[in-house]
Formats: sequence, C-alpha cells, structure tokens
Amino acid sequence: MKTAYTIYGALGSGSVPVEATLTLLGQPYTVIEAPTWEGAAQQDKVAPVNPMKQIPALVTPQGETITESAAILIWLADNHPEAGLAPAIGDPGRGQFLRWMTFIPASIYSLFWVRDKPSRLAGPDPEAQARVKAATADRIADCWAMMDAQVEPGDYILGDELSVLDLYVAVVSRWGSRRVRFYERAPKMAEVVRRVDADPRLTGFWEKRFPFVEGWESKGASG
Repeated sequence: MKTAYTIYGALGSGSVPVEATLTLLGQPYTVIEAPTWEGAAQQDKVAPVNPMKQIPALVTPQGETITESAAILIWLADNHPEAGLAPAIGDPGRGQFLRWMTFIPASIYSLFWVRDKPSRLAGPDPEAQARVKAATADRIADCWAMMDAQVEPGDYILGDELSVLDLYVAVVSRWGSRRVRFYERAPKMAEVVRRVDADPRLTGFWEKRFPFVEGWESKGASG
C-alpha cells in the first residue's frame, strides 16, 4: 500500500494545483483544511510544518516538508517522470518551463498577499486600499498579457502535453477578477485553461475543490 502525502491547503487556494497533480498521478493524499486567511486558529494548524503559517505545504511520505506551490509542483513532476507532467532535465523545453513556473509566483501569485488585505500596505484608509486593489489588478492583468505574448501554446502552454504549469495557470487565473480580464489579456492561454477545466480526469476534483459555480466568470463577480 502506498503511503499518503499530506497537504495543508484550502478550497480554491494555492493547494488546489498540488491536489490536482496528485490526483492525476494517482497518488493517495490527505488534505488538512487550513484557510489561513481566516485567522490565528487556522494559521496555527500550519505552523508546525511551515513557520510562515501559509499554505500550501506538502508533507511527503518520507516525512519531508515542502512549501511554495511552484516548488511543490516541480518536485512532484520530477519525482514522477513517468507521468510526463514537466519537461525533464535536458529537455529543450525545460528552461521555459522553469521560467514560467517561477514567473507566476514571483509576479502574480505574490500580489494576492496584498489584494487579500490591502491594509497591509495601504493602511486603514478605504480610498488608499481601493487604489491598491486597482493597481494590483492592473499589474496582474499586465503580467498575464506579457506571458501570453511570449508563449506559443499547442493544446497546452508548452505544446501538446499537459504539464503542472497548465494546472498552475488554470487555478491562479481564476482568482481576483474570476478570469474576465485574463480572457481579455491572455487569449492564447484562455484556450488552454478552458481545456484544463474540462479535462474529464479532473471533473470530480474541480467540483469538490474549486467548483464552477453559476456565474463565476461574470463581469459583475467580485474579488
């Protein structure tokens, strides 16, 4: 019997692409639900494995803890090469894979730390907070557009094979404006994420961990 992975995560969060990857790999895993943005009690669940009190955090069957969503995804793909979820070391596509896997958390994901609680940088002034929200939304849209301009997808971002990069983009692109601006600014990747959304291997998974609720892509959606 395979020993299970343990994931500290939450619905709709950065743990979702990790959970999706383990689902595709057929690896058993347990999720410890810890929406850390809800306060100290949830953060304390994560503290024993991640002093930053952030999710996701993965505990491997060997007892090793790995944090940072991109690092976890790359590690899983590299440790299960038979699944083909990342270009192997030496593959001509490896450099671009690492480039974009790093770009997403550095340029996009990190901005949600600000957007989730604008007072962290803007202070208590509601108008200042609104300006921060608007500026970060613009920056995220610009980053997606820049990435879209520099990739030439096939069925997927790196070509014709699904990778963890596609899972990562599919999840992160659903945050914030719920893909409205993503579709407008990143039309090539828009086709890819729709394909990932519809992957029959993940239908049940999405329903449980990041459900497509009615109207979720509406221009009137908040967040």
